Formats: sequence, structure tokens, C-alpha cells
Amino acid sequence: MPVFLTELHAHTAETSRCGEDSAATLVQNYVKQGYSTLVVTDHFSHRTFDPFFGATHREKVDIFLSGYRAAKQAAKGTGLHVLLGMELRFTAPGNINDYLVYGVTEDFLYRSEELLDMRLKSFMPLAHKNGMLVYQAHPFRDGIRIVDPALLDGFEIYNACVRHDSRNAIAKIWAEKHKKPGISGSDYHKTEDTARGGIETDTEIRTNGELLAVLRAGEYRLIRK
Repeated sequence: MPVFLTELHAHTAETSRCGEDSAATLVQNYVKQGYSTLVVTDHFSHRTFDPFFGATHREKVDIFLSGYRAAKQAAKGTGLHVLLGMELRFTAPGNINDYLVYGVTEDFLYRSEELLDMRLKSFMPLAHKNGMLVYQAHPFRDGIRIVDPALLDGFEIYNACVRHDSRNAIAKIWAEKHKKPGISGSDYHKTEDTARGGIETDTEIRTNGELLAVLRAGEYRLIRK
């Protein structure tokens, strides 16, 4: 029986200021590693948009989507499915919490001008109304604040970035304690991060709808390298 590999946490240099590799390099690396699906989760935060002072909301969304769109273009003819996600950080004093959002659409982003000024408690009903799932990224890194687990759909319990101590073992215990599902991501910023995390499934994930169905059903296994 074939196994399909999906990356759930990856950044591009086109959008994320911390990203060091182009979308084309990102795609090339995951094709080489045999992944069938790549979710581009660039940072949706004021840090992404601060260099573009005076840009309209629509222009900011276009900036955010540039990495995803470049990845989609680079993946043509490779067999790799590129899906849109985001790593969302709300604007609040001292806040560095990040949330991985799956099922987000371009239309939703264009319609959500106040998104960054929301808080998790107000965002979650909107996310669920629009069919999205929200997981706290690397919840036990330095500086991250614990939030009410009841608000979240789950936690990233395995973050493979070697440049941070994400305390994955604690995140796993925390998710189990609160009976929340866990996911895994490579947190790709450059080539050395390739294929260190993600999920494997028995069915291929080709669309955000299929990704959401797999996550909701828990029909996946974590990749941990």
C-alpha cells in the first residue's frame, strides 16, 4: 500500500522575512524527498507587512500570497500538490504566539481586513464558520504564552526546526492532557530543514478539503526526524 507524505509547516523567501529559500527551491526539495503535498504556511503578521508601509489591505494579501503562488507555479508538472495555509500572529503588545491555520482561502484573506487586530478568542468562531482548523505552532518555545486549549483545534507537538528548542515532548504531553490532536511540521526556512516533519497518510491529499478531512478524522501518522 502506498504512503503519501505531506508537509504542514513551510515558509518561502518571497513572503516570510525569515525564509531563506525561494518557493522554487522549496518545491524542488520536497519533490526530491518524495512528498506528495506541501502546505505553504508563510507568516501572516505585521512583521511581514511592515516593510510595505502604506500598502492597501489587498496589496498586503497579494504580498502574503506571493510565496504560495510562486510555489504553485514551480510545482506544475511535478506531481506535488501545493496548498495554502498560514502561520498567523495577532498584533498585541508582547505577543509572539503563532497559529497554523489550514483551510484558509484567498477570498477569506481579501475579505478579512481586521484579521491581525483580532485575538484568538474572537478569531476561532470566524475560522470555524469558514471551515478552517487552527493549531498552536511550537507552543512551548521560549516566549510563547499558554492559551486556553479549549479554544484550539490542536497543537503542533513536533516542530523539527533545529535552530529552536520547541520542547516537543512537553507539547505532546500537553496535547494528550487536554485530549487535543497533535501535528508535525518541519518549519522549513532553508534546505537543511527539508522533510524533517509532516504527516503520512494512506490516501493522497490533493486539496484543502481533503487535508481538513484527514486532520478532522485523525487519519494520519506523524513524521519525526
